[in-house]
Amino acid sequence: MRLFRNDLAILIKRLLIVYVLLFLCRILFYAMNTDSLGAIVFAEIPGLVRGSFIFDTISVLYVNSLFIFLSLIPFRFRAHSLYQRVLKWLFLVVNSIVIILNLADSIYFHYAKKRFTSDEFHFTGNDNNWVLIGKFTAENWYVVIIGILLISGMARAYRKIKYHPFRIRNNYVYYPVNTAILAIAVLLCIGGIRGGFTRAVRPLALGNATQYAPSPQKAAMILSNPFCIIRTLGSSRIEVPAYFTKEELEKIFTPYHYPDESTYDLGKRNVIIFTLESFSSEHSAFLNPELYTEHETNTPFLDSLMASGYVFMDAYANGRKSIDALPSILTSIPSYKKPFALLPQSLGNVKGLPALLSEEGYYTSFFCGSQRNSMGFAAFASLSGIENIYMREDYEKIYGSSDFDGAWGIWDEPFLRYMAETVSGFQQPFMASVFTLTSHHPFQVPDRYKNLLGEGRTKIHKPVRYTELAIRGFFEYAKGEPWYQNSIFVFVADHVSSEIFAEKTKTPTGNSSIIMFIYTPDNAIIDKDRNVAQQMDIMPTLLGLTGYDKPYFAFGRDVFNEPERMPNATNYINESFQFINDSVVIFSDGSAILSAFEKSDTLQIKDLKNPVDPQQKKAERYLKAILQQYYTHVNEMNYTVPNNQ
Repeated sequence: MRLFRNDLAILIKRLLIVYVLLFLCRILFYAMNTDSLGAIVFAEIPGLVRGSFIFDTISVLYVNSLFIFLSLIPFRFRAHSLYQRVLKWLFLVVNSIVIILNLADSIYFHYAKKRFTSDEFHFTGNDNNWVLIGKFTAENWYVVIIGILLISGMARAYRKIKYHPFRIRNNYVYYPVNTAILAIAVLLCIGGIRGGFTRAVRPLALGNATQYAPSPQKAAMILSNPFCIIRTLGSSRIEVPAYFTKEELEKIFTPYHYPDESTYDLGKRNVIIFTLESFSSEHSAFLNPELYTEHETNTPFLDSLMASGYVFMDAYANGRKSIDALPSILTSIPSYKKPFALLPQSLGNVKGLPALLSEEGYYTSFFCGSQRNSMGFAAFASLSGIENIYMREDYEKIYGSSDFDGAWGIWDEPFLRYMAETVSGFQQPFMASVFTLTSHHPFQVPDRYKNLLGEGRTKIHKPVRYTELAIRGFFEYAKGEPWYQNSIFVFVADHVSSEIFAEKTKTPTGNSSIIMFIYTPDNAIIDKDRNVAQQMDIMPTLLGLTGYDKPYFAFGRDVFNEPERMPNATNYINESFQFINDSVVIFSDGSAILSAFEKSDTLQIKDLKNPVDPQQKKAERYLKAILQQYYTHVNEMNYTVPNNQ
């Protein structure tokens, strides 16, 4: 029938324009993120193409559902020229947004190692967003030009597909036929959005991309927006897995800790935690001597502290973003598919490190040079039990706004000086936590240091050296203060930098490897701990070092006093759960192992996935127990030890 051939064929041709544009966006995405995604071999292409088509179909149908409906609505006025102009502008506006989102993803993924999802809308209230967007746009001006060319090309291609209405004069034929066409189109759209037509098919989630990708990191290539945003909207509902019975679960893993006498009880010392923005382990020659020539390092001062401290030589971040780090460090609670701090369930009963130390008489504080409403730091610091918060507004009340870096907040050097002076007025014992800012995009340092710090191997190395210099200045001031000798200093990165150079850092495991160590001025604890460690181990370990002897809730382990707990690290990366212990690394979708590597295979070349391998089975069992405990407690909104235990 001519009407069927014409109207439906025109609609399909118009939608094919979007598929072509998404394909071009994906090429750019890969070109801009090759280091993170890895090389593609010919045998991988069919799976990547198939997966890309499936996920692109969902994106195309999601955003063009109104356009599809209006194109096939069974009324004669759809042939009117004005109506067709309205359809054209609807198509162009909606799909221009699709292009912009996917091009923006090419830039965003480089820094976050994840696709843009609804989680990122949390940051839209930050006052410095437009400044940062302007900087990103200026740095990636060629992406803007590509976007303009793609949108222009889309408009031109749409105009080439002429609409020539063919009429069926008989209304008794026209309306039933067009209604049937619309009904068929709706059914096809539902099946396309779900990823299939049978009842057994569940709507595809982000994690399904791993089914078509040869490695977890390449799953990001398959995903496209707006699928990633729409699929993560309203994701506050918690699904609690039931891998084990309650009795089995408690025997495998429990977040309840019942401390006994501590092996390293240093007394009620002051606790000072430096959370270092983007301090990958590869920045340090102490941790990675094979990456540097003699006397070369980006962290000479921290390396000197490590030489006299307790160093976690194999430490990992529990998340990919800064907002993931605070729950892990301050409350020993992980973030997996969604940042814990952004979950409505995070407002449950939380007793983190600050709250527990406060009960022991500690004055608790949090410092960050960003604005108070920025990144959600202040909100979560308060939730964790910190009573006193010092941020950009507090700094500028004293020193004015001349030290604003133009992007994130106060430069690290003056802000750490302000912190040192402020801490010196605290009554002991105190806990002070600080989140540094400067070692972050746009990778700037104050003008007077631009020619003094050297370039390093990546764009972030100069800012890292600047932050290092700021920490050195903090210590030079602190050494003259009475509280210094009676303090425990902890240094831990929030996540790995977007700027990497070592081959081993390009794997999902290497891309989680961070700087993490403890330093005491009297050298009370000195060692190189080569067991796997994670950010969540900080809270239990500090409680042990300060002699805390009451039950508490934490997903990490006290590295000195809990040898019965398996050294491990977990996170959610490239749409899969990663579990690392001293012998094996596994990636799982929560139901089964997707891939597995020997821990010694730092480049993760040989996938040894084997369902009956005892080491892999043990790792999977432990991971599932952690996940079941996590989602159980999130669902119950309770993160404390029951009174009857």
